[in-house]
Amino acid sequence: MSTLERNFTTSTVATTSTLATTHSGLSSDKATIQEGVHMGPLPMDERQSSGVAREDATNSYADDDYYDDDEDYPYSEEESLDSFVNFSLLSNIAVWLRDQVPRGTHVKGSIPYPRAFTGKDIVSTLQPRIHSELDNQGAATNSRAIALQVARSLQQQLFFYEVEWGGRVLQDGVEDVYMFLDDQEGPADAAPDREELPTGVVTVLTRCYSSSCSEASPCYSFACPRRVRETPSPAPGSLDEDWAAHVDRAVLDALPQSEINRQTIIHKLITKEVQYLKDLDVIETDVRRANRQLLEVLNVRQREQALVIQRVGDIFLEIATEFRNVYPTYVGHLPLAEKRLKDEIEANHEFRLFLENANRNPDARRMELKVFLNRPAEHLQRYENALEAIAKETSEGNPDIDFLLEAVQAFKNLQQVCVLQTFQHAMGRGPTGKFEWHNLVGEDVRAGIVKHEQKRQNIIFELIKGEMQYVRDLENIDIMYVQPLRAAEPPIVPRDRLAAFITDVYHNFGALHAHHRKLLDRLHAIQRDEHPVINSVTAAIFDAALNWREAYMEYITNYPIAEYRIVDEMANNPAFKEFVEQCTRHPDANRLDMKNFVNRPIPRLARYELLLKGIAEASAEGHEDHESIPHVVDVIKSLLKETQPGVASAEQKVELWRYNANLVFKPGEAVDMDLLAENRSLIHTGKLLRQPDTGFEWSGWSELFVLLFDNYLVMTKPKEKDGLTKYHVNRRPIPLDLLTLANFTDPPTQRGTGLLRGFGGGSSNRGDVTANTPGSMASPETATDARVVYPCTMLHTGRLGGLYTVYAESAQARTEWREKLEEATGLRKVVQESNKVFEVETLSADTFVVPSMLAPPTNHSWNSESAFTGKVTCSVPFTTADGRALVAVGCAEGVWIGFRHDSRSMRRVLHLKMVTQCAMLEDFGIFLVLADKSLFAYHIEALVPSSPQSANTSQTPQKLNGSKDVHFFSVGSLGGRTLVIYMKKKGLDSVFRVLEPVVGKINEKAKAPVSLSSRLGLRQPRSEWFRVYRDFFLPSESYDLIFLKARIAILCTKGFEIMDLSDFKSVTIPQRDDPRHEKLAKRCESCRPMGMFRSSENEFLLCYDEFGLYVNRHGDPSRTKGTIEWEGTAEHVAWHPPYILIFDARFIEVRHVENGRLCQIIPGNDIRCIWDGRGVAVPPLVPGPNGTWEEAPSQEARVHGVMRADDAPAPAPAQGRAAGGGAGGRGVAQQIFELIPTVPLYLPEKLSSPTQHSSFVHPALNGSP
Repeated sequence: MSTLERNFTTSTVATTSTLATTHSGLSSDKATIQEGVHMGPLPMDERQSSGVAREDATNSYADDDYYDDDEDYPYSEEESLDSFVNFSLLSNIAVWLRDQVPRGTHVKGSIPYPRAFTGKDIVSTLQPRIHSELDNQGAATNSRAIALQVARSLQQQLFFYEVEWGGRVLQDGVEDVYMFLDDQEGPADAAPDREELPTGVVTVLTRCYSSSCSEASPCYSFACPRRVRETPSPAPGSLDEDWAAHVDRAVLDALPQSEINRQTIIHKLITKEVQYLKDLDVIETDVRRANRQLLEVLNVRQREQALVIQRVGDIFLEIATEFRNVYPTYVGHLPLAEKRLKDEIEANHEFRLFLENANRNPDARRMELKVFLNRPAEHLQRYENALEAIAKETSEGNPDIDFLLEAVQAFKNLQQVCVLQTFQHAMGRGPTGKFEWHNLVGEDVRAGIVKHEQKRQNIIFELIKGEMQYVRDLENIDIMYVQPLRAAEPPIVPRDRLAAFITDVYHNFGALHAHHRKLLDRLHAIQRDEHPVINSVTAAIFDAALNWREAYMEYITNYPIAEYRIVDEMANNPAFKEFVEQCTRHPDANRLDMKNFVNRPIPRLARYELLLKGIAEASAEGHEDHESIPHVVDVIKSLLKETQPGVASAEQKVELWRYNANLVFKPGEAVDMDLLAENRSLIHTGKLLRQPDTGFEWSGWSELFVLLFDNYLVMTKPKEKDGLTKYHVNRRPIPLDLLTLANFTDPPTQRGTGLLRGFGGGSSNRGDVTANTPGSMASPETATDARVVYPCTMLHTGRLGGLYTVYAESAQARTEWREKLEEATGLRKVVQESNKVFEVETLSADTFVVPSMLAPPTNHSWNSESAFTGKVTCSVPFTTADGRALVAVGCAEGVWIGFRHDSRSMRRVLHLKMVTQCAMLEDFGIFLVLADKSLFAYHIEALVPSSPQSANTSQTPQKLNGSKDVHFFSVGSLGGRTLVIYMKKKGLDSVFRVLEPVVGKINEKAKAPVSLSSRLGLRQPRSEWFRVYRDFFLPSESYDLIFLKARIAILCTKGFEIMDLSDFKSVTIPQRDDPRHEKLAKRCESCRPMGMFRSSENEFLLCYDEFGLYVNRHGDPSRTKGTIEWEGTAEHVAWHPPYILIFDARFIEVRHVENGRLCQIIPGNDIRCIWDGRGVAVPPLVPGPNGTWEEAPSQEARVHGVMRADDAPAPAPAQGRAAGGGAGGRGVAQQIFELIPTVPLYLPEKLSSPTQHSSFVHPALNGSP
């Protein structure tokens, strides 16, 4: 009760007139508002009378005009009330109430009273107006207590009276009927006969005159309406008294004992209903409305039929329908509510303290909240017993007996519905969740159902019960696993892969839950409507099966992946393993682990098929299920069948992951085979045998477990330990691009049995076994000999390769291996062709020819050798000042220049011998050539003039070194300077000279030679185009020099010498002082450095002729996996960001610089790199910090190569391209080519669209094709 209500119930009404109102001058007791029995606050939406009262109270006031015409009154209703009615004055309230209270015909004691009203009508009329007045004061309340007290004050001053002139205090109910003393038939504006109105002041509606007064802080006045005072306890009601105490003794003597007993039971029922309603008010449950309606109707009936109530059965029969809308839901949720209450009490001490304080409230009657929560279920059960007791005492012939019996049956059915909903809401939990069909159906009902129908209903019930348990398990996946994993702190699964783990394991279980929750709701609705005999559930399942198809297709095919992720995480993550074990002990887990929960949807589909078939078999002849169930079964069968290919694919993927996790390489020999790529597949596995490497057979032949992937062939030796099989790699995995099937048709041989092969062992019997011709089938005796094996010979084209011979145990196994290998290699070629990183673009196919090694010696004229260009050694593309795109090719016989991609335009422009290097300084128009260890500089206009009148056409070349001792040179940019560095040897030292081009000298007109020797070309003039910038030496043999961002890297016998040209300080990498890298240091010393490339912002890849090594900025190895072993022997390493290209004489390896993964193999014959991207002005590409490249790779070629063409004779060289003729039949053409990056293929189901990436990431970075 609010402060305003307490103030009102304890304050008095002052004597007043229609003038000003104050707190002073208390009136006599006549004007005092007395406290009546207060039944508690009622909600605003229950102001109307009961159904029976409304039926009696016809629209009596509809014919009376209680309101003035709106046209005659210019003010609105609110304006008129505020202007002329002071609601703090009781007289004003009385006048307003007389016009507003609804009147009608009400019956009490079997006597109808026209123009009457109930106590509830008065309170309902006053309450909204009082609420509005308090709202204006900022102290609004929805309580009806103030309105009740105002009504009692008006009753006390006889403004209206109780029709039987009883002494009962007015109640907020329909028990009593009231009328106005001066109310007459006729229009509402008739003059009243009453001369005196009630007087008094409703202090709670007055405004305190003190400016400092507020609701939170009342003023000093004792009579201030805001001052808090004690509220007297409400007077007890008359319903607590015995019924017989209100009945005249003569009436009791005239009634039979059965009727007295009947009335006593009815009276006690009403009394208990009153107390029950008070208990409902304590917990404020939704069932109050129905029970309040019942009590109001009982009060009206009691009022209408006076002392002896003739009928109550019709009331309870009607109210049972209302109860059915609220009680089953409440009772069904009760077990869950009790469990939630118990859990909250145990976990929340503040809530526990709150309940203890609430128990001390007088309205609680020292009862706990659990007792109040169980009151509706307990009280509902009593209705049936009370009605049976009333029916038992009802005399024959009383029309109420039929209503009572029907009401008893209605409450029985209601009780069954409550039990059914309790079962439904339990979702398999607790005792009620274990109910079966017979537990929910009474014996009398079961007796009327035939046996086969009972069996059918049991199966339907089992289907619904199983669906409930299934839906609960799907909910538990989220409750027990997903939510705790996401909320765990510290995380159980690392945050960076938690989202992917949850997706892989639980996938789209949420979609399955949504489908089955909808199905379960539909099955529950059918069960509630048709229980205990359900006609059919087929339509609901059929509809669900059509809708959940896509969700199950996705979930089932993902299950092998989910199972693998769980097992793998438990094996490698102790925290996750402990988490799973804790979840297994969860009460709702039923001792099932995570894999069982994830697997739950798969057997559930098969379960539907069995249950539906059982329902069809138990259905009576002619039932609709005989026709509809086969269609549902076909849909489910089709779904299970269509998931099989997806499951097989997922199982193969999981098998790949298992092999990837269990492959064991020898230290330092690990190969990244990219087995976790999305499109990787396992073609075949099986057992093959290998002969001992020596003639001794102490341990017999080795048994190999061979794995054939779509990119590698791996030979392993399985070793099992603690139930886990590890596959130890026996030989280096063979890329299928480098695998050739040499011979699979050799006749079978026999495994040796002696100590030494060849001495009575395997070799002695070989002649007998291999007597057949090659390729012939073995004899029946041979086929059945367990010691006969069938050789399979394969060629591995690689540095560590060669011919491998392994043996199959049967001809069938060998044939199968041959077919699978042919399939895998063929598939690999197709995939590589579609997803290759570089495309081979021919620059010249027949221009450059070398003599054939098979051609017979012939006599030629002195100049016939010009028919051959000699070995191609170098090339460089460039663009002239006038925009011509040209390419220069250096050979043993000179330099050729022509247009790119036009081999017929090639012309020899320099007749130099032993050309080994060439470069182009486009910004200066200078062409550099290293021929026979001499470095020359030519003005490009002298070689390919843009016009005959070019000023520099006649310029003579300048020699940049003094003698024939230049081994190599390198061109690059450092600190904004273009530099040319060449190396010459002096003993064991390498001497370097750094030259810088002089722009002014280069553009000067050519000068005539001053000396005779210069004129004749016998002595080259000193170079004026370049000036010496630096000279330095290195006490080691050097192989190459690379320009870095701010320093140079010299490739020498010591490794990679990083030098700063400003002060010549240098450091050698990789660092060799760390004893942990002693073995690696020795390996580096034994191999030749080939190149150094930036792999990320703080990391470099050092390339040797046999392997690659990642180092940090300090030269220390930066990765734990050790080295990257090349498949071939690197004769040259080129760089086309973000790929490195390792040139072997037989093939080119293309690897990604960030991870070293093999992306492509380009086969060939006598392949050499003739341009590695240096020597021209090419803007460098720099990788980002995450290995992604900030710019897309240039689509321009950065690498040139040459390979020996097919052994077919080359065509005769055309005149002008290779002077002379007649050599075509004796020469072999050299194919010059460039490697052009391909546009990556983005497969929609595997890779993202290019538009989704702000930076380039080639598919090979994440998985090789």
